[in-house]
Amino acid sequence: MAEPPFEQVGKAFVQHYYNTFDTNRAALASLYQDQSMFSWEGEKIQGQAQIIQKLTSLPFQQVAHQVTSIDCHPTAGDGVLVFVCGNLKVEGEAADRPPLKYSQSFVLSPLPGGAGYWVLNDIFRLNYGNTISDATTAERCQGLSQAAGRWGGERAVGRW
Repeated sequence: MAEPPFEQVGKAFVQHYYNTFDTNRAALASLYQDQSMFSWEGEKIQGQAQIIQKLTSLPFQQVAHQVTSIDCHPTAGDGVLVFVCGNLKVEGEAADRPPLKYSQSFVLSPLPGGAGYWVLNDIFRLNYGNTISDATTAERCQGLSQAAGRWGGERAVGRW
């Protein structure tokens, strides 16, 4: 049985997004619009130019994403919700260090005339917290978040 169209769109988007992110983050601009909202470790940013400014100013130049899972759902208005989990290897870290875990979700909205999709919402989080038993991994996550201008480690648990 063939994959539903929303699965095909989501998987193709993820491959394109991370290949572009890992090689030329500035080229991601065409995926965002002025209405787009991006969250990096809790910091909310709106607008194409502001999002690309944030992505290109992250404290690392080289990064490699290894996607471990992709979940896609259709949304109202023929959009696609995409949830990604994976591993992140950042430049300058020792080769024997385990990669950081991350999750990212996207809401893709169709372009007029069916010419493709654009990113309406994009939320990125490093996966750290109570499940980390390795203090070194926790320190790496905190360092990356602080270097990016935000430390989200003191989030309240159980509050809405």
